[in-house]
Parts: sequence; structure tokens; C-alpha cells
Amino acid sequence: MGKQKKTRKYATMKRMLSLRDQRLKEKDRLKPKKKEKTDPSALKEREVPQHPSCLFFQYNTQLGPPYHILVDTNFINFSIKAKLDLVQSMMDCLYAKCVPCITDCVLAEIEKLGQKYRVALRIAKDPRFERLPCTHKGTYADDCLVQRVTQHKCYIVATVDRDLKRRIRKIPGVPIMYISNHR
Repeated sequence: MGKQKKTRKYATMKRMLSLRDQRLKEKDRLKPKKKEKTDPSALKEREVPQHPSCLFFQYNTQLGPPYHILVDTNFINFSIKAKLDLVQSMMDCLYAKCVPCITDCVLAEIEKLGQKYRVALRIAKDPRFERLPCTHKGTYADDCLVQRVTQHKCYIVATVDRDLKRRIRKIPGVPIMYISNHR
């Protein structure tokens, strides 16, 4: 006598009664659906997202010559590695006055990095940098920057982080500044 082979049944479900089954009581049975006739002359409503008034198609009218640039942590680090003066290279790039802005979250992120990034911390605490206070909880800088840019479209975002650049490209009318080839 050999052992009987049992094959396993995959993706099997317990059989359930349909709500229209005859064996169910009247109170548990599903009521037949009535089709509502739609009036062809009635106005159709649809949900359209509200776009900010500062955008003229993709062109942002709020960006003006004293450019406010939100600086990310890795942008400061890469500028040190590329031996760039941050404010001067921003002005060379845009041919206008630039006001680098740094949020509390970015500053906290640089402080967390420790002694290795003390030069970056000293650059971030430069008096030429405008400090922007954060009211939200947590210190994740990427979320903070994306949130601030979606609320106020008057900023240019300076970052080297690929994920952050990908997130900001989805927001219309927000330019991105980055470092490549030491410029």
C-alpha cells in the first residue's frame, strides 16, 4: 500500500451564500437596485483642482529679482566639496540679488550630523542667510521644504537630493537649483 498523494489547492475560498439566495430570510436578503434616470439637461458637476493665481500656465509670476532660495542640507555640503561660495555662486547663476533661506528643520538636520559637518553649520548660521521658523512637529527637512514650497510658490529650491528634486518637479512653477560639475 502506497501513500496517497494530496495536492494542495491554491487560492481557494470558502463558498459564500449570495445575498439574493433563496435560502436566506426576507430581512437578510439584498433589495433589488432601482436605476435612477439622469436628466440630460441638468448641469454636470465635476471636481477641478484649484490652481494658485500666481501661475500663468507653468510660468510663476511670484518669482522676482530678489530671489528667495530655500537651501537644503546636502546643497551646503556639496558646495563645500566643490569649493563654491554659496551666495556668490547663486548670484552668478541667476544674475540677480539672492537671499538664501534656511528653515529650522534644515539647521536641525545639519546639527544632527555632528562634528564632521561643523563647516556646513557655520555656513548655515551666516548672517546673510534668512532664517525661516517651522511650526510643524518633527525635523524631517525634505517634507518641510516641500510643504513650504506648495504653500508659497515664491521660492527656488536648492538641492542635490534626487528624491527631493523628483518630489518638487511634481509641483508646478517651482524652479530647482543644483550643483553639477563644480558649478
